[in-house]
Amino acid sequence: MNIGIIGAGHMAQAVGWLAIRAGHRVMLCNSRGPQSLLRLREAMGCEIGSVDDAANFGKIILAAIPLQAWRTIPAVPLDGKVVLNPQNYFPQFGRVPELENGELTTAELLARHLPKSQVVKALNSILAEEVVPDARASEMKDRRALPIAGDDPDAKKSAIKFLDQIGYDAVDTGPLAEGWRFERRRPAYCVPLDTAMLMEVLATTTRGTFVPEGHWRHQRGIRT
Repeated sequence: MNIGIIGAGHMAQAVGWLAIRAGHRVMLCNSRGPQSLLRLREAMGCEIGSVDDAANFGKIILAAIPLQAWRTIPAVPLDGKVVLNPQNYFPQFGRVPELENGELTTAELLARHLPKSQVVKALNSILAEEVVPDARASEMKDRRALPIAGDDPDAKKSAIKFLDQIGYDAVDTGPLAEGWRFERRRPAYCVPLDTAMLMEVLATTTRGTFVPEGHWRHQRGIRT
């Protein structure tokens, strides 16, 4: 399958590397143009292009750019496509009123910008530097689970299959509106958990449940 990745940072490269290892074709892009990615193409074995090229290339798209740049994601080339949303909201990089007041989740914000795409919240609750080392084959007992949310059942099936292919189980939390359960400063955010433990944490998370910034630093290794 063709995977288009909008972005070329740490998360984009980590997911891209795993996707290539799983047998997918991957195209990365950035705002500076493909000439800035020549070394990355050589190192990863990926394809490179413009943002529009990556959007047109992929059957599944990973929008791996800072949340505050969501308006730069082209809508028309993504019509009808599954768009994975790993973005998190860090207000120090620019406040977004709809997120501040709880009107929207981070994925709903992107979905409003991409009304003809099938947005799935995924890969936001794992640190970029953990994506490759934490990936496990499906038969391994210490496999990490990642939460997802989305409004389209078929898009979620595609996201779950892709996560499985790159080394992760998935827990479906429901529609995009439920994505708040694993956003930043929630108990499941960036904590390595297996499927059963993740389901339990998500089920006990309420709107008023918050944890200190960086709590995940003290939670390594609890999934086994």
